[in-house]
Amino acid sequence: MLKKLVLPVAAAAILGLTGSAAASATAPPEPRPSAGPLDPGPFHHRLDQLVGTWKAVKENYILSGDGTPIVSRDITVRTSWIAKTGGRFLQERTDGTLGGKKYFRLGVLGFSNIDRRYEWTTFDSVTPTAMTYRGPALSQVTSVLSIPGTFTDPGILGPEYLGKTIPMRTVITLGAHPRFDLYFTPPGQAERLVDRVVYTRRIA
Repeated sequence: MLKKLVLPVAAAAILGLTGSAAASATAPPEPRPSAGPLDPGPFHHRLDQLVGTWKAVKENYILSGDGTPIVSRDITVRTSWIAKTGGRFLQERTDGTLGGKKYFRLGVLGFSNIDRRYEWTTFDSVTPTAMTYRGPALSQVTSVLSIPGTFTDPGILGPEYLGKTIPMRTVITLGAHPRFDLYFTPPGQAERLVDRVVYTRRIA
């Protein structure tokens, strides 16, 4: 008699804790809290591929003056998330030589959750102005970031363009060998490639 009482009581206790088998199988999982507008999300995490130290080959099609590329193979790029921004912005520091002169560039790349766009700004030792880019609104994560902007030409395209507003565009291609392509569109001309940097991850 005691055994007959113990079994139903034990079964009732288990059902009280876990519910019926049918209810357990169909119950939806607890929803995870979604990231807020201030939190880094998948568009930020897509840039994790860029983090690290890289050797890079840089081709510049402007500085020669005749359209032939000046090639530099001693470029070092160090990229890391800026911890004090909560991991919202990526900092790129580039050092090396270009055209026989020391070359330096500092870049900041991030994603605006509010505007749904990538934003990219660079400061270098060649151009005496910040180069700022604001991308289009995105609905899904992508491996190719096309980020347009404009700048006021200080004469690097020739004296006839001094003071002119020049449309520009940076295309960042993510992958095993990330590539940064910079395009200018001078007034009355087609868009043309003016600078390319290809990264190779440095092992040591």
